[in-house]
Amino acid sequence: MREVIIIGSGPAGYTAAIYAARAQLNPLVIASSVEPGGELMKTTEVENYPGFPEGLMGPDLMANFQAQAERFGAEILFDDVIEVDLKGDIKIVKTGMGQTYEAKTVIISTGAAYRELGLPNEKALSGHGVSWCATCDGFFFREKTIAVVGGGDSAMEEANFLTKFASKVYIIHRRDTLKASKIMQQRSFDNPKIEFIWNSGVVELKGDGKLEAVVLEDTRNGERTEMALDGLFIAIGNDPRVSLVENQVELTEDRFIRVDGRSSKTTLPGVFAAGDVIDPTYRQAITAAGSGCVAALDAEHYLANH
Repeated sequence: MREVIIIGSGPAGYTAAIYAARAQLNPLVIASSVEPGGELMKTTEVENYPGFPEGLMGPDLMANFQAQAERFGAEILFDDVIEVDLKGDIKIVKTGMGQTYEAKTVIISTGAAYRELGLPNEKALSGHGVSWCATCDGFFFREKTIAVVGGGDSAMEEANFLTKFASKVYIIHRRDTLKASKIMQQRSFDNPKIEFIWNSGVVELKGDGKLEAVVLEDTRNGERTEMALDGLFIAIGNDPRVSLVENQVELTEDRFIRVDGRSSKTTLPGVFAAGDVIDPTYRQAITAAGSGCVAALDAEHYLANH
C-alpha cells in the first residue's frame, strides 16, 4: 500500500514527488513510457525558468527535476497507467506492464497536449521555427517575420505578445471571421505589426533543420501559395489528458479536471490534480511546478487527517 501515487511526470508531477518524498510519503511516480517529462521534453532552450540565468534545454531541466525527486527517495516508474479506480478509500492503479498498485492518495498530473496541425514534418521542426508557446519562444524571434495559426483568444494573445519581438506577425485563419472575444479581436486589428490572412490553412511546412516557409491553401478555391517565414506559432487549442479519469472526477466545461478553488482537491476524496491538466490559462513550467507543490501538500494534509 502506497501513501501516494503520482500519475504523470513533467514539472507538476516531479515537483509533487519532491515535496511528497521530503515529507517521507515515499511517492511512486508513474512517469509514462512514451512521454516521461511531459511537454518540456519537446522544447529546446528554456530561458524563463527561475534559477537558470543562462537558460537550459527542456530535457535537461526535466532531468534535473527527476534527479531531485529521486534524491529524496521518490520512486520513478517508466510505465503507462491504463486503468484506475479512484472512488474508494483505497485507490487502484493498473499499468501497461501488468502491475496493480494501491494507494491512499493519488495525484493526477497527466498534462495537456497542444493540438497539432498534423503535417508531416511538424514534429521535426518543433523547436526549430515551429512552436506552440509564444511566452516560451517569442524571445528567439527578434526582428523576424512570423505567423500565428488560429482564430480564438489564445491566437490573438499570442500574436499581440509576439509583436514585442517580431518585426511582422501574420495571423492565418481558415475563415473570414474570428472566434476570439471582441476586445481581443480589436486589439489585434489595431496592432500595426499584425496582418490577417483570411480563409487560409497551412498545408505544408518547408525547411531542412529549421522552418523556412509554409504553403497556404485557400479554403474557398484550393489555390496554394508559398510564404517565407522565420517562425510559426500554432494556437488552435490544447487537449487535457483526462481519458483515464473522465468518468470518475468532475471536469470543467473545457474538459480540464475541476479542483476546489486554489487547491488541488478534485471531487473525489484523496484524489488531487496538478499542472496543465487543471490549467487552461497559463500553461507554464513554473505554474505547473507550483501546482505540483500544492498537490503534494494537500495530499500530505489529507493523509494526516485520515
